[in-house]
Amino acid sequence: MTEVRTPAAPTAIVTGAARGIGAATAIKLAADGMAVAVLDLDADNCASTVDTIEAAGGRAAAFDADVTDAEQVDKVVQRVADELGAPTVLVNNAGVTRDNLLFKMTDDDWDTVVNVHLRGAFLMSRAVQSHITTVGWGRIVNLSSTSALGNRGQANYAAAKAGLQGFTKTLAIELGRFGATVNAVAPGFTVTDMTAAAAARAGVDFDELKSTMASQIAVRRVGKPEDIANVIAFLASEDAAFVSGQVLYVSGGPAA
Repeated sequence: MTEVRTPAAPTAIVTGAARGIGAATAIKLAADGMAVAVLDLDADNCASTVDTIEAAGGRAAAFDADVTDAEQVDKVVQRVADELGAPTVLVNNAGVTRDNLLFKMTDDDWDTVVNVHLRGAFLMSRAVQSHITTVGWGRIVNLSSTSALGNRGQANYAAAKAGLQGFTKTLAIELGRFGATVNAVAPGFTVTDMTAAAAARAGVDFDELKSTMASQIAVRRVGKPEDIANVIAFLASEDAAFVSGQVLYVSGGPAA
């Protein structure tokens, strides 16, 4: 049996990395020695993440692409390979919400959420897998959510996040023979710009929401982006070489 070894300095792509969980993940992976492509719709929004990485002695660069656009995805992955090295670690974190009850949910609400989460993960994974199979080592981590178990007003988001779990398990089967592992992380309530914006749209005071959510979580606090980033970093490491096709709920307690 051939032992699969991690490349000396892997290159990682983190999508949706301008802020929140994506930014925390990019910073953590860079601290672990990876060159990191910080990817978002607008590269200018990634400057803070890149600056933080570089100030700590890491290597990173900002890239922009719409993860739902196949041509843009293929081009940006090639740019990453040219500028930072062949990407063999991919964190599919890019996401949006368009919450509404089913009878109010529009076609665009549905399509936007499903396309960003599911189509985006598919296109990015397809583009990166050629580098993984060439190198013979890789890590893909998909961001699911506890909402995959069902959440009122999030039929689109729940469906997309549940779909990512099936996608994860299938890629684990297909890519395992090439030295790759594929896993999903499903965060519970985590303090990010996205959750703050969702609260604002619902007319809910965010501090009150955090307090309410914390009271319902076993560890009696809400999640931080770094909590999720630490788990992603473990799954992207050699320490997790025998973990694949799994969905890890990071929610401060039992997920259901």
